[in-house]
Amino acid sequence: MSIKDEKIAVLFGGVSQEREVSLNSGAAVTEALKSLGYNVEGIDTKDFPIEKLKEKGIQRVFNILHGGIGENGVLQGALEQMGIPYTGCGVMASAVTLDKFRTKLMWQAVGLPTAEMVVVRRGEAVDSEQIIAKLGLPVFVKPSSEGSSVGVTKVKTVEQLLPAVEEALKFDSIVLVEAFLAGNEYSVPVLDGQVLPAVQVIPEGEFYDYHAKYISDNTQYLVPALNDERQAEVAKLVKAAYDVVGCRGWSRIDVMEDANGQFNLVEVNTCPGMTSHSIFPKSAATVGIPFEKLVERVLELSA
Repeated sequence: MSIKDEKIAVLFGGVSQEREVSLNSGAAVTEALKSLGYNVEGIDTKDFPIEKLKEKGIQRVFNILHGGIGENGVLQGALEQMGIPYTGCGVMASAVTLDKFRTKLMWQAVGLPTAEMVVVRRGEAVDSEQIIAKLGLPVFVKPSSEGSSVGVTKVKTVEQLLPAVEEALKFDSIVLVEAFLAGNEYSVPVLDGQVLPAVQVIPEGEFYDYHAKYISDNTQYLVPALNDERQAEVAKLVKAAYDVVGCRGWSRIDVMEDANGQFNLVEVNTCPGMTSHSIFPKSAATVGIPFEKLVERVLELSA
């Protein structure tokens, strides 16, 4: 049976902090698949129990649920239990990569570069002076398991650190305080093991926060952003990072340069955004993959 003969569900929305972005991505993906002649239904999982997919006759899932159960392995495990193929990473890679702390531990274990960090757990005392003595200023404070820069703060003074940690702890029980990387920021898509051109992100504000990602029209995206030599360098690093955590299908890996121009790994997004502001389709377009064909290719890679 061809995939076009199957009944496909695009899962989006949900109840995570990234719900609004997922609704936009879901609408775009659903429309693209319909335009290509697929038998597709968009489903907002906020209002629909996942376990009823079989009852609806769903045979394959395009997962575009950002954050929460859409990216932490829970949905992936449920779909595998029901025998429904789905797009994106499997259970293990999804669970690991939504947790920035454990992702960085895996990268560090094999010698891949990533910013130095201090971990703060809910209920622990925060020694701001000691943390800043180790990492310097500024630092970034972020929840370990949230996406779209939710709960992230750039801290410029010792006095700002504790309030930033307390804000991040509203979203997760583990918070990372990371050393500042002074160079450019890039987001690097990977499609079926092929590293696509890096996209340089130039936000209008202090950093690439939620507003810059999804609301502002002033954030700049430069692609292709690197010469051939630097693209080859970042591609080698990103492919190694992708393989270490066990990604498959598609993912996007964020990278930053330090003051010396060395690339450092930041995090993995296993369910990249597919909105008008999104990075993955911008990069794919530069290598001759229009939006509809990108959506179709991701679907074809479902397993």
